[in-house]
Amino acid sequence: MKVAVVVAGAVARRVEYGGHVWALLQWVVGLARLGCPVLFLDRLDPAPGLRRSRRVQHFVSIMRFFGLEAAFSLDLGPDEEPVGRSRREVLQALRGADFLLNIMGYLNDPRMLEAARRRVFLDIDPGFPQMWHALGYCDMFAGHDVFFTVGRNVGRPGCAIPTGGLRWIPVSPPVVTALWPASTEDWGRRFTSVGSWRGPYDPVVFEGETYGLRVHEFRKFSSVARDSGLPFEAALEIEPEDDPDAKALVADGWRLVDPRDVAGGPLLYRRYVRGSRCEFLVAKNMYVRSRSGWVSDRTACYLASGRPALVQDTGLDPDLATGEGMIAFRTPEEAVEGARRIDGDWNRHARAARTLAMEHFEARRVLSGLVEAAGH
Repeated sequence: MKVAVVVAGAVARRVEYGGHVWALLQWVVGLARLGCPVLFLDRLDPAPGLRRSRRVQHFVSIMRFFGLEAAFSLDLGPDEEPVGRSRREVLQALRGADFLLNIMGYLNDPRMLEAARRRVFLDIDPGFPQMWHALGYCDMFAGHDVFFTVGRNVGRPGCAIPTGGLRWIPVSPPVVTALWPASTEDWGRRFTSVGSWRGPYDPVVFEGETYGLRVHEFRKFSSVARDSGLPFEAALEIEPEDDPDAKALVADGWRLVDPRDVAGGPLLYRRYVRGSRCEFLVAKNMYVRSRSGWVSDRTACYLASGRPALVQDTGLDPDLATGEGMIAFRTPEEAVEGARRIDGDWNRHARAARTLAMEHFEARRVLSGLVEAAGH
């Protein structure tokens, strides 16, 4: 498939978070493996000595790890040449590409946007940008031609996320299954979760409803570890001011670890996921309350690794949450029951998990559909 694509996204700002790196770069690597000539664009705010900084060095090593060492440009500000491809080369690539895949509208340079002949917006945080737009806070969608979202229900009846008059095309988060080989060994003992307690955004009040963060859901499910009698662990980014919540989780039987210690890079993150018994996913309140149909990129990685997923229901498609490999829950009682079902028949759920990944999240399948729907 010789469709040339430029992808823009924010990796360099969060190189120490392995899950975030995988979440964005599997779109790029997946397109490359599909046969698409790709170029990845990123940027950092200007700072003295930035080019020689550990962050930039780490970013370059990540590009090398994913085989993108000749296919990236990291902008360091107007007074320095980018690391990787030059600005001139970037503009040439944008003009020659079939489309720009702009993750969360991260590329906002007017000159570069204008150079792209087709601009595709990719929403990986459904609800937030659409509600911000409806409330007049910002317009991340202006100038784009096609709109994709991992919120599979956006635009459908029962989903509270406003469309803004746009046609939103649902897309699954891709996983390059060749990079996530399934392990048939039943050696992971813990149900694990990776994420941030709050994250970078504030709750959103929209049409009289408050759409909150992961903290507002996780508190409801703190007792699942204790009540299931199974080992639960969270690689949780939680700030000191939320220490009472951290202590409550520990009191309820959770083991808390620093995500930078166990998932602070692509290799560590993959090892952590593959060393788990099962994913336990609590979604952001935004995703749950809006009935977004959101599916996590992290869940795709667990499934590909042959690790079942016990996930909070966001309005999931029954074809995904089949009860084998992926089990959805709405209440703490359902979560406990699901954990026991998976633990009691782990091998069956592990096999089903890999099958779900291949059928619904395999990058070649997902991204060939995206390329076609983007107009090619």
